[in-house]
Order: sequence, then C-alpha cells, then structure tokens
Amino acid sequence: MSTYVSREIRAELDAARIAALKKASRLRVEVGNNSYKILRLWKDGFTVETETTPRLRGLVDVFDGANHLYQCLIVAAEEGAGEMSYEFKRSTASADKAPLDFYRAPDAPIALLGYED
Repeated sequence: MSTYVSREIRAELDAARIAALKKASRLRVEVGNNSYKILRLWKDGFTVETETTPRLRGLVDVFDGANHLYQCLIVAAEEGAGEMSYEFKRSTASADKAPLDFYRAPDAPIALLGYED
C-alpha cells in the first residue's frame, strides 16, 4: 500500500482544511486599516492563510469578534501547508480601562453620594 499523495490532491486537502479553519474562527488580526482572518492562535503566536494575507511584520492588534484581545509585536516564523505562522516578540493584553497607579480596596465605594437637608 502506498502513502504517496499527489500535489493536486494535497493542495485540495489543504484548501479544504483552511476553509474549515476560516469558517470556525472568529479571530482576526488588524494591521492599520486592513484585517485578516486568524486560522489558529496559541500562547506564542498565530497562523493566517498564505494566499490572502500579505507578509505581516511589526505591531498588530488581535481581535475576537469586536473584543480587542492583544496588541502584539510579531515576526514571521515559517510557511507551510497554505499557512504562514507568526511568533510574538511581545504580546500585551488589552484592557477596557486605564491601569491604576494605586491600590484600590475591593470594598471601596464606587462614588460618593451627596446628602442634602
């Protein structure tokens, strides 16, 4: 029994796998005003489709739908099977408010209410 798969069949299998990953993923990477679908995301990097995505480099933003997850500094790692993988040099989680420069007690009041006579 032979395990050889022709180039045409391998290309079709890769295209079907990438189409399934694109359909299942809500993640995207934004560079400037352009956004590209992320196929897979892990702790140290992510992959995008090679054919539809130009070579990325530098500072990018990672989103899950409308939620901003990370701001990342990336470098290209390797290309294969229709995917280009990128590694994070730096990955900073996004927050919806500015960080505090002082300790806030968990039971601290949110606001002060005025009292009138």
